[in-house]
Amino acid sequence: MSSYHSNMANAGGASALPAHSSLDTQTNTKGSTLSSPQKPNQNMGALLDKLFKGTTMFFASLVLILLVGIIITLFIGSLPTFKAFGLPFFTSAEWNPVTEEFGALVPIYGTIVTSIIAMCIAVPLSFGIALFITEIAPVWLKRPIGVAVELLAGIPSIIYGMWGLFVFAPIFAEHVQPWINDNLGELPFLGLLFQGPPMGIGMLTAGFILAIMVIPFTASVMRDVFQVVPPMLKESAYSLGSTKWEVVWNVVLPYTKTGVIGGIMLGLGRALGETMAVTFVIGNSHEIFASLMMPGNTISSAIANEFAESVGELYTSSLTALGLTLFIITFIVLALSKLLLLRLAKQEGKQS
Repeated sequence: MSSYHSNMANAGGASALPAHSSLDTQTNTKGSTLSSPQKPNQNMGALLDKLFKGTTMFFASLVLILLVGIIITLFIGSLPTFKAFGLPFFTSAEWNPVTEEFGALVPIYGTIVTSIIAMCIAVPLSFGIALFITEIAPVWLKRPIGVAVELLAGIPSIIYGMWGLFVFAPIFAEHVQPWINDNLGELPFLGLLFQGPPMGIGMLTAGFILAIMVIPFTASVMRDVFQVVPPMLKESAYSLGSTKWEVVWNVVLPYTKTGVIGGIMLGLGRALGETMAVTFVIGNSHEIFASLMMPGNTISSAIANEFAESVGELYTSSLTALGLTLFIITFIVLALSKLLLLRLAKQEGKQS
């Protein structure tokens, strides 16, 4: 009996051992079956992540490389002008291709003045348009006005220039400039800005056309940032008895001032660099007049008018130097806007 039981135990043990090992084998097999696809997936995910990071870094670096390349190209092209005239190039109003005497003062003056006129007109109108769309207009009217603003932003600049020359300028010369001469031209000091023959074209006309071009961009940005204000903030102000203007001034603007300034800077950048629309209506005169009614010139319009006809190294270099000057002016404007935004952010931190 003992031998029988021992044999049975050995047989059972032998039979149990293979069963246990077979279970372990299945478990290991399943485990290997589940874990083996995960390693390739993890490796593939890490590879794609590195590829994505490298691609984005490449394109981000490409922007900086292009920017540096443009600066270097403009600087090299401007070297003959800087060697011939030096820093007085920026303060001279002389521009005579025959005698090869060139100065950038007139285009710089025209660029800054027309941009200031455009922003003085465009910023209040853009703010009013964005405010009307987001806070005042009924629902059925918001989309048509928004679409109209976006369509204005898509019109090519040369169309604005042609419309300004053939439609706006005659009306401006016949109906607006005489009234300005009679009512504003007699004012002390400021009257000098509004005296002159009603020609229709000039610095003031260019400023109006630039304003019409800038309004869609600035208004679109302001509208978008006004729409991100949480409704709870405005509803809380209304529940306390605030008027619509008080809600806008005390709630909407403080919440969105960074985006509003960004929209204004976007419009200013468009005004500084606009070419064809200004070329049609500014008069393209290399002289500085006290009156805004008189013709003038801008950096972009001077380059567009004369670059194809420039003969000689110094003439071409002077136009290239104008391009570098416009780049510097734009950089200064963007840097000042960035400093303003940083200062606003710092003040917000102090208040909190």
